[in-house]
Amino acid sequence: MKTIDLNADLGEGAASDAQLLQLVSSANIACGFHAGDADTMRFCVREALKNDVAIGAHPSFPDRENFGRTEMHLSPETVYAQTLYQIGALAAIARAEGGIMRHVKPHGMLYNQAAKTPRLADAIARAVHDFDPSLRLVGLAGSELIVAGQRYGLATYEEVFADRGYQADGSLVPRAQPGALIDDSDKALTQTLEMVQHGRVLSITGSWAPVHAQTVCLHGDGEHALAFARRLRVAFAENGITVAA
Repeated sequence: MKTIDLNADLGEGAASDAQLLQLVSSANIACGFHAGDADTMRFCVREALKNDVAIGAHPSFPDRENFGRTEMHLSPETVYAQTLYQIGALAAIARAEGGIMRHVKPHGMLYNQAAKTPRLADAIARAVHDFDPSLRLVGLAGSELIVAGQRYGLATYEEVFADRGYQADGSLVPRAQPGALIDDSDKALTQTLEMVQHGRVLSITGSWAPVHAQTVCLHGDGEHALAFARRLRVAFAENGITVAA
Protein backbone atom coordinates (compact mmCIF):
# COMPACT_ATOMS: atom_id res chain seq x y z
CA MET A 1 0.00 0.00 0.00
CA LYS A 2 1.54 3.29 -1.14
CA THR A 3 0.76 6.61 0.54
CA ILE A 4 0.73 9.99 -1.23
CA ASP A 5 -0.07 13.49 -0.05
CA LEU A 6 -2.63 15.36 -2.17
CA ASN A 7 -2.39 19.13 -1.90
CA ALA A 8 -4.36 22.04 -3.32
CA ASP A 9 -3.63 25.75 -3.62
CA LEU A 10 -6.55 27.50 -1.92
CA GLY A 11 -7.82 30.92 -0.93
CA GLU A 12 -7.28 32.16 -4.48
CA GLY A 13 -10.87 33.08 -5.29
CA ALA A 14 -12.29 29.72 -6.37
CA ALA A 15 -15.78 28.83 -5.19
CA SER A 16 -14.85 25.18 -4.70
CA ASP A 17 -12.40 25.60 -1.80
CA ALA A 18 -14.67 24.09 0.86
CA GLN A 19 -15.46 21.06 -1.32
CA LEU A 20 -11.82 20.53 -2.28
CA LEU A 21 -10.90 20.48 1.38
CA GLN A 22 -12.99 17.32 1.72
CA LEU A 23 -10.79 15.57 -0.88
CA VAL A 24 -7.19 16.69 -0.24
CA SER A 25 -4.83 16.00 2.65
CA SER A 26 -2.89 19.30 2.57
CA ALA A 27 -3.97 22.89 1.90
CA ASN A 28 -1.64 25.64 0.67
CA ILE A 29 -3.40 28.86 1.64
CA ALA A 30 -2.70 32.13 -0.19
CA CYS A 31 -1.35 34.74 2.20
CA GLY A 32 -2.36 37.99 0.48
CA PHE A 33 0.55 38.77 -1.82
CA HIS A 34 -0.88 37.13 -4.97
CA ALA A 35 -4.41 36.36 -3.76
CA GLY A 36 -6.50 36.09 -0.63
CA ASP A 37 -6.85 38.23 2.46
CA ALA A 38 -7.43 37.82 6.18
CA ASP A 39 -11.01 36.64 5.68
CA THR A 40 -10.18 34.02 3.06
CA MET A 41 -7.24 32.78 5.10
CA ARG A 42 -9.46 32.38 8.14
CA PHE A 43 -12.16 30.60 6.11
CA CYS A 44 -9.69 28.13 4.60
CA VAL A 45 -8.09 27.44 7.98
CA ARG A 46 -11.47 26.72 9.55
CA GLU A 47 -12.50 24.39 6.70
CA ALA A 48 -9.15 22.64 6.79
CA LEU A 49 -9.51 21.98 10.52
CA LYS A 50 -13.03 20.59 9.98
CA ASN A 51 -11.65 18.06 7.50
CA ASP A 52 -8.37 17.24 9.31
CA VAL A 53 -6.35 18.71 6.43
CA ALA A 54 -2.77 19.88 7.01
CA ILE A 55 -2.52 23.67 6.92
CA GLY A 56 0.26 25.30 4.93
CA ALA A 57 1.26 28.81 3.86
CA HIS A 58 1.42 29.67 0.16
CA PRO A 59 3.68 32.76 0.00
CA SER A 60 4.28 34.63 -3.24
CA PHE A 61 6.01 37.56 -4.84
CA PRO A 62 4.03 40.81 -4.20
CA ASP A 63 2.10 40.59 -7.47
CA ARG A 64 -1.69 40.58 -7.12
CA GLU A 65 -2.11 42.17 -10.55
CA ASN A 66 -0.66 39.12 -12.29
CA PHE A 67 -1.54 36.43 -9.75
CA GLY A 68 2.07 36.02 -8.66
CA ARG A 69 3.24 34.94 -12.11
CA THR A 70 5.54 37.85 -12.93
CA GLU A 71 9.26 37.17 -12.88
CA MET A 72 10.94 39.34 -10.25
CA HIS A 73 14.54 39.84 -9.24
CA LEU A 74 14.38 40.82 -5.60
CA SER A 75 17.27 40.55 -3.17
CA PRO A 76 17.47 37.38 -1.07
CA GLU A 77 16.96 39.47 2.08
CA THR A 78 13.76 40.95 0.67
CA VAL A 79 12.45 37.51 -0.26
CA TYR A 80 13.42 36.26 3.21
CA ALA A 81 11.48 39.08 4.90
CA GLN A 82 8.44 38.73 2.61
CA THR A 83 8.31 34.98 3.21
CA LEU A 84 8.49 35.47 6.99
CA TYR A 85 5.74 38.08 6.80
CA GLN A 86 3.35 35.82 4.91
CA ILE A 87 3.87 32.60 6.86
CA GLY A 88 3.62 34.55 10.09
CA ALA A 89 0.22 35.91 9.09
CA LEU A 90 -1.19 32.47 8.35
CA ALA A 91 0.38 30.91 11.45
CA ALA A 92 -1.32 33.55 13.61
CA ILE A 93 -4.73 32.82 12.11
CA ALA A 94 -4.22 29.06 12.41
CA ARG A 95 -3.24 29.43 16.07
CA ALA A 96 -6.24 31.64 16.84
CA GLU A 97 -8.53 29.01 15.31
CA GLY A 98 -7.00 26.25 17.43
CA GLY A 99 -4.79 24.73 14.74
CA ILE A 100 -1.14 24.79 13.73
CA MET A 101 0.63 25.34 10.45
CA ARG A 102 2.38 22.27 9.08
CA HIS A 103 4.16 23.32 5.89
CA VAL A 104 5.14 26.07 3.46
CA LYS A 105 4.87 25.94 -0.33
CA PRO A 106 5.85 28.98 -2.43
CA HIS A 107 3.49 30.07 -5.20
CA GLY A 108 3.81 30.75 -8.91
CA MET A 109 6.90 32.49 -10.15
CA LEU A 110 8.48 32.54 -6.70
CA TYR A 111 8.20 28.73 -6.70
CA ASN A 112 9.54 28.41 -10.26
CA GLN A 113 12.49 30.76 -9.78
CA ALA A 114 13.40 29.13 -6.47
CA ALA A 115 13.40 25.76 -8.21
CA LYS A 116 16.40 26.87 -10.29
CA THR A 117 18.05 29.71 -8.34
CA PRO A 118 20.07 28.62 -5.29
CA ARG A 119 20.21 32.07 -3.64
CA LEU A 120 16.43 32.45 -3.85
CA ALA A 121 15.83 28.90 -2.65
CA ASP A 122 18.17 29.55 0.28
CA ALA A 123 16.29 32.69 1.30
CA ILE A 124 12.97 30.83 1.40
CA ALA A 125 14.36 27.81 3.23
CA ARG A 126 16.11 30.07 5.75
CA ALA A 127 12.89 31.96 6.43
CA VAL A 128 10.98 28.73 7.01
CA HIS A 129 13.72 27.40 9.28
CA ASP A 130 14.02 30.62 11.28
CA PHE A 131 10.25 30.80 11.78
CA ASP A 132 9.80 27.17 12.77
CA PRO A 133 12.30 24.39 11.94
CA SER A 134 9.57 21.77 12.39
CA LEU A 135 7.74 23.04 9.30
CA ARG A 136 7.91 21.00 6.11
CA LEU A 137 9.07 22.75 2.93
CA VAL A 138 7.28 21.79 -0.29
CA GLY A 139 9.05 22.25 -3.63
CA LEU A 140 9.34 20.87 -7.13
CA ALA A 141 10.78 17.36 -7.09
CA GLY A 142 14.55 17.45 -7.56
CA SER A 143 14.72 21.26 -7.41
CA GLU A 144 17.06 23.72 -5.71
CA LEU A 145 14.32 24.45 -3.17
CA ILE A 146 14.41 20.85 -1.96
CA VAL A 147 18.22 20.98 -1.76
CA ALA A 148 18.09 24.20 0.26
CA GLY A 149 15.47 22.84 2.62
CA GLN A 150 17.51 19.74 3.32
CA ARG A 151 20.62 21.87 3.89
CA TYR A 152 18.76 23.69 6.68
CA GLY A 153 17.63 20.39 8.16
CA LEU A 154 13.98 20.87 7.17
CA ALA A 155 11.70 18.00 6.32
CA THR A 156 10.81 18.33 2.64
CA TYR A 157 8.01 17.18 0.35
CA GLU A 158 8.96 16.71 -3.30
CA GLU A 159 6.01 17.80 -5.41
CA VAL A 160 4.66 16.72 -8.80
CA PHE A 161 1.86 18.26 -10.83
CA ALA A 162 -1.14 16.47 -12.28
CA ASP A 163 -1.93 19.14 -14.86
CA ARG A 164 1.46 20.52 -15.92
CA GLY A 165 3.75 19.54 -18.76
CA TYR A 166 7.33 18.52 -17.98
CA GLN A 167 10.63 19.13 -19.74
CA ALA A 168 13.25 16.44 -20.25
CA ASP A 169 15.21 17.58 -17.16
CA GLY A 170 12.18 17.16 -14.88
CA SER A 171 11.38 20.88 -14.69
CA LEU A 172 7.99 22.31 -15.59
CA VAL A 173 7.25 23.68 -19.04
CA PRO A 174 6.95 27.50 -18.62
CA ARG A 175 3.33 28.63 -18.76
CA ALA A 176 3.96 30.82 -21.83
CA GLN A 177 5.12 27.82 -23.89
CA PRO A 178 3.01 25.18 -25.67
CA GLY A 179 2.45 22.06 -23.59
CA ALA A 180 2.60 23.87 -20.25
CA LEU A 181 -0.92 22.93 -19.19
CA ILE A 182 -2.70 19.60 -19.53
CA ASP A 183 -6.40 20.16 -20.20
CA ASP A 184 -7.22 16.52 -20.98
CA SER A 185 -8.27 14.91 -17.68
CA ASP A 186 -7.48 11.40 -18.98
CA LYS A 187 -3.93 12.46 -19.78
CA ALA A 188 -3.55 14.22 -16.43
CA LEU A 189 -4.77 11.12 -14.60
CA THR A 190 -2.41 8.83 -16.50
CA GLN A 191 0.52 11.17 -15.84
CA THR A 192 -0.25 11.35 -12.13
CA LEU A 193 -0.45 7.57 -11.68
CA GLU A 194 2.80 7.13 -13.63
CA MET A 195 4.60 9.61 -11.37
CA VAL A 196 3.24 8.17 -8.14
CA GLN A 197 3.56 4.48 -9.01
CA HIS A 198 6.68 4.46 -11.18
CA GLY A 199 8.57 7.66 -10.35
CA ARG A 200 8.73 8.98 -13.88
CA VAL A 201 6.96 11.44 -16.18
CA LEU A 202 6.73 11.59 -19.97
CA SER A 203 8.25 14.91 -21.04
CA ILE A 204 7.15 17.04 -24.00
CA THR A 205 10.18 15.72 -25.91
CA GLY A 206 8.90 12.16 -25.61
CA SER A 207 11.60 11.04 -23.16
CA TRP A 208 11.02 9.85 -19.60
CA ALA A 209 12.20 12.09 -16.76
CA PRO A 210 12.64 10.66 -13.24
CA VAL A 211 10.61 12.32 -10.46
CA HIS A 212 10.30 11.62 -6.75
CA ALA A 213 6.60 12.05 -6.01
CA GLN A 214 5.77 12.66 -2.36
CA THR A 215 2.90 15.09 -2.88
CA VAL A 216 0.63 15.78 -5.87
CA CYS A 217 -0.65 19.29 -6.55
CA LEU A 218 -4.19 20.09 -7.64
CA HIS A 219 -4.68 23.68 -8.75
CA GLY A 220 -7.73 24.82 -6.81
CA ASP A 221 -8.41 27.66 -9.26
CA GLY A 222 -8.73 25.30 -12.24
CA GLU A 223 -12.06 25.13 -14.03
CA HIS A 224 -12.48 21.39 -13.45
CA ALA A 225 -10.46 21.07 -10.23
CA LEU A 226 -13.24 19.58 -8.14
CA ALA A 227 -14.32 16.98 -10.71
CA PHE A 228 -10.71 15.96 -11.32
CA ALA A 229 -9.99 15.71 -7.59
CA ARG A 230 -12.89 13.30 -7.18
CA ARG A 231 -11.74 11.24 -10.14
CA LEU A 232 -8.18 11.17 -8.85
CA ARG A 233 -9.30 9.93 -5.43
CA VAL A 234 -11.20 7.08 -7.09
CA ALA A 235 -8.16 6.16 -9.21
CA PHE A 236 -5.89 6.19 -6.16
CA ALA A 237 -8.28 3.90 -4.27
CA GLU A 238 -8.49 1.50 -7.20
CA ASN A 239 -4.72 1.30 -7.36
CA GLY A 240 -4.18 0.79 -3.63
CA ILE A 241 -2.84 4.32 -3.03
CA THR A 242 -3.72 5.93 0.31
CA VAL A 243 -4.04 9.73 0.54
CA ALA A 244 -2.57 11.24 3.69
CA ALA A 245 -0.43 14.23 4.69
